[in-house]
Amino acid sequence: MPSWGSFSYAFGPIVAVGLIAVFVLVLRWAFGGRSSVVASPAKPGTPDDYGMLVPIASPGSYAEGEIVRRGLEDAGIRATLATTLDGPRVMVWPADEKQARAHLARRR
Repeated sequence: MPSWGSFSYAFGPIVAVGLIAVFVLVLRWAFGGRSSVVASPAKPGTPDDYGMLVPIASPGSYAEGEIVRRGLEDAGIRATLATTLDGPRVMVWPADEKQARAHLARRR
């Protein structure tokens, strides 16, 4: 069996240090200080912060708002329930506003 001489004593520790360095780099990349891939909770804003959506109803609670939103969706009107700084708001697209208001007036 051939002998490597003094090189064999340095080869093992060099490989071990190299592997540890690779593990450190991989772990820093995987668990680094990047932003999370998990969505953060929605922050409430004013009713004007929702772009083109138009608020059409101001329910007293989130549960009442969900009932209104589902009623609009059952009628074929796209609606969303947003938690604003002023409380929950049922919002629709401007093209659906007239139809949504008419539907809500019929329900009362």
